Amino acid sequence: MMGTLTYEELKISTGLLFMSEKYLFSHWLNLFCQVTLGGCSAFLILAAPTITNLPESKLLAETAISQDLEAASFFQQGVTRYNRKDLQGAEYAFRQALQRDPSLGAARNYLGNIFMEQNRLDVALQEYTEAIKINPNLSEAYYNLGLVLHRQGEKDAAITAYRQSLVIDPTRVAALYNLGLVLYEQGQLQEAIAAYQKVINLDSSYANAYFNLAIALQQQGQIEPAIATYRQALKLDSKNATAYSNMANLLAMHGQASEAISVYRQAIRLNPKSASAYYNLGVTLYNQGELKKASGVLKRAHNEYREQGNIEQAQKIEQLMQQIAQKSGQQQPQASQTATPSQSSDSTVQTPEPQMPNQPETPATPGNVPVSVEPQSTSTSPGQ
Repeated sequence: MMGTLTYEELKISTGLLFMSEKYLFSHWLNLFCQVTLGGCSAFLILAAPTITNLPESKLLAETAISQDLEAASFFQQGVTRYNRKDLQGAEYAFRQALQRDPSLGAARNYLGNIFMEQNRLDVALQEYTEAIKINPNLSEAYYNLGLVLHRQGEKDAAITAYRQSLVIDPTRVAALYNLGLVLYEQGQLQEAIAAYQKVINLDSSYANAYFNLAIALQQQGQIEPAIATYRQALKLDSKNATAYSNMANLLAMHGQASEAISVYRQAIRLNPKSASAYYNLGVTLYNQGELKKASGVLKRAHNEYREQGNIEQAQKIEQLMQQIAQKSGQQQPQASQTATPSQSSDSTVQTPEPQMPNQPETPATPGNVPVSVEPQSTSTSPGQ
């Protein structure tokens, strides 16, 4: 492995000299140099965006990767082993290639991917930085660098890296998608919306982009556009229980109770353990005067919340169920009027923070941030 770069070498080699981004990139460079000079253990790995797919890799068939035939042979062996998930064999082959031709930036990028998959983020960061030093026009390396910084909580620096990747290749969908994600996490909703819209313009089949766009629109209070965007997301991914639940919340708030009830039920069919979906369905039924149905659904919500250990919410549901029992016993003559829960701020439809999309392979983690995509190898297509 090549030696640790100095701050000046990194600053010059990366070519990130736009005035608007210079401070942010300098921040992570200073942090990187301090940590690598003082020991990589200083990095703290914070909560990370989830990874949806495995990286795709394609050989550079049209252009010789190196004038050194032995180096090129080792590089191709590394790619083959990497695609077979033989990470140890791939690392060995790429290091052999670099011994014979140190200018193989693509090999450094692949090494970064190997360490990313092993969650060795500090070493991956160094490899991607070396790849950029060798080839400042390697869009994949900037994208991957952004993903490492994103995972380490260096979000401003990640934004800069993603944007530099897009300067080199404006069609890199993965960089646009993750740029939208980190902008959303930073509270820059309008910029996140613009990024997701660009993703959709480039790839109209990207279900998660529609989903995340709907979340951002919902947080901005753009209810009708958010509902329409959730509908599009569900056309592309009809198994997204969280999208159904989020859309039902908006429909209920927008006065479309009948459809909201139907959509809540679809969310529950897909995720029978969703306490919030049961609760919101129960409250919507209550508001429609369907007291018996509301009681049954709220009882299920109560049980789910207790199983989750959310005793406070379970107790609030108990209070609401007592109100329902009292109203049912009174047999009010104006039964057609909409019942309105009283004396409880939790007796109206919840408007929780929009739930984030889950990693498809691990649907049991509903609290994750919007999904991000995988590290990329040289000359690959972005993942979805």
